Amino acid sequence: MPASRTTPRRSLVAAAALPLLIGALASCGYGSQAKSDEKKVAAVGEKLSADAVRLGYFPNLTHATALVGDEEGIIQKELGGTELKVATFNAGPSAIEALNAESIDMAYIGPSPAINGYTKSQGKNLRVVGGSASGGVKLVVNPEKIKTLDDVKGKRIATPQLGNTQDVAFLNWISEKGWKVDAQSGKGDVSVLRTDNKVTPDAYKKGSIDGAWVPEPTASKLVSEGAEVLLDESTLWPDDKFVITNIVVSQKFLAEHPDVVEAVLRGSVNTNTWINANPGKAKASANAKLKELTGKPLGADVIDGAWPSIRFTDDPLAATLQAQAGHAVKAGLLKTPDLDGIYDLKPLNKVLKAAGRPQVSDAGLGVK
Repeated sequence: MPASRTTPRRSLVAAAALPLLIGALASCGYGSQAKSDEKKVAAVGEKLSADAVRLGYFPNLTHATALVGDEEGIIQKELGGTELKVATFNAGPSAIEALNAESIDMAYIGPSPAINGYTKSQGKNLRVVGGSASGGVKLVVNPEKIKTLDDVKGKRIATPQLGNTQDVAFLNWISEKGWKVDAQSGKGDVSVLRTDNKVTPDAYKKGSIDGAWVPEPTASKLVSEGAEVLLDESTLWPDDKFVITNIVVSQKFLAEHPDVVEAVLRGSVNTNTWINANPGKAKASANAKLKELTGKPLGADVIDGAWPSIRFTDDPLAATLQAQAGHAVKAGLLKTPDLDGIYDLKPLNKVLKAAGRPQVSDAGLGVK
């Protein structure tokens, strides 16, 4: 049976097993190089405490808040005369390295790299200051070989990388089914094949895998090749919510430029509000930005299939991040991480309060 709805299941996060988490980050993107993005919207108005803020994100639909906020100029509007400088990353390690090297100041990033960056620096380099998205992860399978969840046993299922968010989620699901798999080798009652998202669709077409537990848009790319969705991971979480993208900032930049951080968060909140009010326009905007960044937009069948499974939320869903950490430890891939102080949600809650919105929780993991 699937995991209980009352017990969050899915794991990832990192602490002492840095190599795993560093590898895990690659699943958030499709490569390892950063690309600068020349802003179309000019910085106009009064400058804040910094001349510019350097913001990183990935060309993925789970980062659509950043894609749309950048494309529509919503974030730049909140920054006024402070310039928004954007760099896009195709893998988590490069984004974390850029943050550590002070090449960027803030980033939209997945839970695995956020935790990895925090624990690797012993809690000294970053804070999670906001949420961005939930969901967007599915188990998609070859319907000729797998018709029920029980049929997954004995099959070859791809995950993006050993120890990454989706890999640990799948390992945890396997464990809850009562099946046995060696986490390191991926061998056991299910063959877990670590396959880069870039090549997973081709692997499926060639018959090398029978399915995959992957994020969007990879899941919908597989569906366009004939696969079917067997399970949406969100159904395994309370209220169908789990964090997939957070907003992080270097602790130094947060201390020196809190007004800039607050402005970016206000832009992010306003972007999510616009996305949720205008889903069709937002989808088109995100795809336009993807075309600009990657040279090719997503096909209508892919983006239409992927978009509804992603929920855009300002809440970082801190309790689910903590649960992911526990699942990673349970899988035997990671040592127990110390996540105390990983969150600083005071700036976000200030923005939400000003907008007449409910404040969000750090699940007891906030900076003291």
